[in-house]
Amino acid sequence: MKVAKEDRRNRRRTPWGSAGMLICIALICAAANATNPAKAQDPSPKSGESGKNTATQDSGVKGAQAKVQETTPANPDAAVAGDSDLPSEKLPPNATAAQRADSAWTMLSDAVADGKRPQTRIEALAALGMLRTRRSEKMIEAAMQDDDLDVRTAAALAAGQSGDRNLTTPLRNLLDDKEPQVVFTAAMTLWKMNDRSGEDILMAVADGDRSTNPSMMHGAAHKIDKDLHQPGKLAKLGALQGASMLLGPFGFGIAAIQFMHQSGGDLARASAIQQLAEEHTEPVHKELIAALGDKDPSVRAAAAQGLVDYHDSATQQAIYPLFVDPRIPVRLTAAAAYLRTTGVPGISAAMSAKAAGKPRPTVKH
Repeated sequence: MKVAKEDRRNRRRTPWGSAGMLICIALICAAANATNPAKAQDPSPKSGESGKNTATQDSGVKGAQAKVQETTPANPDAAVAGDSDLPSEKLPPNATAAQRADSAWTMLSDAVADGKRPQTRIEALAALGMLRTRRSEKMIEAAMQDDDLDVRTAAALAAGQSGDRNLTTPLRNLLDDKEPQVVFTAAMTLWKMNDRSGEDILMAVADGDRSTNPSMMHGAAHKIDKDLHQPGKLAKLGALQGASMLLGPFGFGIAAIQFMHQSGGDLARASAIQQLAEEHTEPVHKELIAALGDKDPSVRAAAAQGLVDYHDSATQQAIYPLFVDPRIPVRLTAAAAYLRTTGVPGISAAMSAKAAGKPRPTVKH
């Protein structure tokens, strides 16, 4: 009897003992995960240019690196953005400007060719839209043939964002895409680039269900998908347009907004950074550099994007630590922004504002 009672007590204790072991393992894993991202950061910049650094440059680089290391290591946005990978290598301590530029291009080309995650390709296109070179042009054009309709949509938006007139022909080809979303985006993008090739598409959308016949405008007739005449589909396109047809670091439309919410991003703060970036003054410059180390990934990305027109060593040094940021969109934006600071051409903050229909800001020297 005594043995039987003891067996029953042991059986009652066993499940709790297993649960306790599982809890301990979970706590150990959580502690390990919390320390890993910090190892991916280079704790202190060791550039060969340290003798030439100004006080602003030193504070900018150290501040950005220190604050990025404090960023939340978990990736709550992974499900939305495919942002589950931390950078595998530390920053090379003595990398030359040419080596840093090469690293930036490698990041962008690898991301836009990521065969597993369409969202990563979209984020890469957003960064490539900041550039206007033959190299970025080829990558954007290739993405217009992607199997994923959102990637093709992003490629059209990136083409418009870049202002690259060499991409108008590939954009015209998208007017015959099988997906109405891509067709509509290409037509809208071409119109904003003063190309009226997609006018018949826009007229079909404007007609709604009043007409289902394609029209001839400017010598071009496109096959108008019947979905462009359906109220439900038109409402979806309207929502896409209302959510913004602009391509940002985290994508476009509703998916980008979802990303920002899930990753703790503050749209108001990121928008404020974008507005400030249009004003070229030293106080704004310092504010943007300080924002590179913000805990909010959307603010860090916006700050990097806002620094594209500052072609100085201090700015380059401040952006460089974001090459190993825990968030993929921030890393890609930083890569493109770094290239811009070295003189790679692209649309300026002032021209971006003009393209979006906002008044061109006054530039103070």
